Amino acid sequence: MDNHADSIYRLVLTQKEWGISEIAAKLGIPETHVRSTIDRLVDLSLLRRSSGALRPGSPSVAFHSLLQRQRTDLLRRQEEFVAAEHAVNRLIDEYSELCAVGARDECDRLESVEAVRARIETLARWASSECLSFMPGGAQSSESLEASRPLDDMLLERGVDVRTVYLDSACNDASTLTYARWLTERGGKVRTAPTLPLRMVIFDRGLALVPLDPQHSGKGAVEICGEGIITALIALFEQVWASATPFGTVRNRCQDDITRQEQELLRLLAQGLTDEAASKKLGIGLRTHRRMVADLMDRLGARSRFEAGVKATEKGWLVC
Repeated sequence: MDNHADSIYRLVLTQKEWGISEIAAKLGIPETHVRSTIDRLVDLSLLRRSSGALRPGSPSVAFHSLLQRQRTDLLRRQEEFVAAEHAVNRLIDEYSELCAVGARDECDRLESVEAVRARIETLARWASSECLSFMPGGAQSSESLEASRPLDDMLLERGVDVRTVYLDSACNDASTLTYARWLTERGGKVRTAPTLPLRMVIFDRGLALVPLDPQHSGKGAVEICGEGIITALIALFEQVWASATPFGTVRNRCQDDITRQEQELLRLLAQGLTDEAASKKLGIGLRTHRRMVADLMDRLGARSRFEAGVKATEKGWLVC
């Protein structure tokens, strides 16, 4: 609900005899906008029409219904994300195998960090419209940030749309936080997410760099220009971008005082990941990870991780 919808709903609660003209005059908005907003509130079961007048629906029933819709939508989006992540990883494996046997028409291997950085610098100089990137791993190294600054500056100076997604945990690192702030001030767009599927950079929707080994990006990268896999990678990026938190906004808790990062931690543990693997996905240290697990168990009143999972599911904290 936007501000107008909220205001209209409150007026119907308190001014039961008012019609559309009175509401429009009170809020200073066109009657057409009031009508369309009322139609939306009726669809949400917050208002109902009775004998030509507006009557408020039960807030308890309506708002619980809205929360259930959001929970269902969250589950659907998480399932889509996991499916897309698996599909992309399969495609990367296939392309890596093609490169290994010498197929060079749609991909190429860059087998060192130096080769990857040199190629990124070249592509940044050629890019004309867009640069999309995932930056997992939590806090970025000073060396990586120093190498990125002149390239990002060059892209932004030419008007290239630069969009970057970091982990939520990266905001706990002063250097990464300062860099993200500088990037947004220069016109770049930065968002954060609890986890990211892999490190990647896409230039002009026509060429991408992804790790040869997603678990060890230092081993090098695969340069891809095949239309099929580029389309899949862009779809994955847009899906993550749509649900990520814009940099500089307050990272809201999902529900019942749980953060997105904590909810993702529960999901990773439910999938059977070890503490080491889960902490790496979240970009946090092992001690921090175990402290978060202990805190969640304490808040849930659970004596074991299994019991914590059961109680988290009952509270709606764990939806997959």
